[in-house]
Amino acid sequence: MTLLLDMKGINKSFNGVQVLKNIELTLHSGEVLALLGENGAGKSTLMKILGGVYPKDSGQIMISQEEQEIRSPRDASRLGIAMIHQELNLIPNLTVMENIFLGREFTYNKWKWLNWKMMRKETERLLSRLGVRIDPAAKIENLSVGQQQMIEIAKALSIRAKILVLDEPTAALTDRETKTLFQVIQSLKQEGVGMIYISHRLEEIFQICDRITVLRDGSTVATRETNRTDMEELIRLMVGRELEERFPEKKADFGSERLRVEGVSRKGKVRDISFAIHSGEIVGIAGLMGSGRTEVARLLFGADRMDRGKIYIDGEKVRLKHPGDAIQKGIAYVTEDRKKEGLVLSLSVRKNLSLPSLSNLSSFGWIQKKKEKHLTYSLINQLSIRSNVDDQEVRFLSGGNQQKVVIGKWLATSPKILIMDEPTRGVDIGAKQEIYQLMNRFAEQGLAVLLISSDMEEVLGMSDRILVMHEGRISGEFTREEANQEKVMAAASGGGKNHAV
Repeated sequence: MTLLLDMKGINKSFNGVQVLKNIELTLHSGEVLALLGENGAGKSTLMKILGGVYPKDSGQIMISQEEQEIRSPRDASRLGIAMIHQELNLIPNLTVMENIFLGREFTYNKWKWLNWKMMRKETERLLSRLGVRIDPAAKIENLSVGQQQMIEIAKALSIRAKILVLDEPTAALTDRETKTLFQVIQSLKQEGVGMIYISHRLEEIFQICDRITVLRDGSTVATRETNRTDMEELIRLMVGRELEERFPEKKADFGSERLRVEGVSRKGKVRDISFAIHSGEIVGIAGLMGSGRTEVARLLFGADRMDRGKIYIDGEKVRLKHPGDAIQKGIAYVTEDRKKEGLVLSLSVRKNLSLPSLSNLSSFGWIQKKKEKHLTYSLINQLSIRSNVDDQEVRFLSGGNQQKVVIGKWLATSPKILIMDEPTRGVDIGAKQEIYQLMNRFAEQGLAVLLISSDMEEVLGMSDRILVMHEGRISGEFTREEANQEKVMAAASGGGKNHAV
């Protein structure tokens, strides 16, 4: 394998704060290199330097053993470097081929008319190379996230990319789409493409990557061959210490029934959903994507209207016509998409934390600043939110700290029931454990916690009881002692025995 990329002694500072310190990274042709580190370790900054978004302060970037100065994304593209970001950079109302060749359209004659026939043919060739069948004339807005990711890869191949950076590529994919992506990665390896793979899902790293480089606090701490390391060593390298058990033990005792759901249905979404949760209990909901897990959460929070069914809180029947009703009755909902639905990214940490509690912080329509600041500092300390100041815009926080802000704003409403939908998606291993410890603390304080997660180990490790959904219905229920991966997957796929449904 030839050396494609050699980054030596890369340094970068922002406003006098050094964020990268003598970073070293190499990538060979036909190799998948994992780039690991907690949020804030420097991964994104380093990749933005490689992609021409930020200039380096010092150091060398060698591409195919020639030193290069990458001053812009155009420079990176010219050198065969392509980046596929977690938030895909496609224009929804344009077609597949228009997105692939945007700014590089095929034209003919002196009037530069667009050569649609040639663009369609080349798009078909690129998609065929990836082994996917998508109409070049289809609009991006009508494609699944997995299909859109394939368009991004096709776009990278169209510039003859030699180096491909994949940032959290499976975060929003189904298991089937993830399997397709891994097949494409293997195919690209055979063609000599070098790939840098960024993910918080350590299981994937061992499945797809050849080597692993770990960053911590802006420095390279180690590079390992994948087959010569294990998960425990990688976690230790990332966080700089031994983590306690991955899923901390919960000491809460169950109290009285907090929430009971009977026969809840919404046409085309969920059917006859019935279950109960007690105070101090963490109940997990597992299931494949599209099984109806998030739809149940939205119905319980009043974000969607149910067609029929009954909901009881502390034995009292309630009607939840909108989220305001749910909040008033003590239900809080940490949504699966914190950036779109959980936070106002342009507002400060303080304003996000106080948003659901404004009525309690106001007098005659005026927010009492002293009261608001007291609430904010209390939550920042209680949840260990790492923010320079409370008026820092929340978009500048790491993923783990953003998620803690979402949890904090709901904690301020003094909920009885906390619904957490994909609470650790896109956060690093250290932040994950902090969120798990918070969940246990909430249960110990008497909250009923409903955990929805696509991470099977998370559901098995954190839940006192597990409900499994398949095609809009509960297809299985297991105690912590009964549950294992095989039983849960069988129920999620529509097979296996149902337990106490």
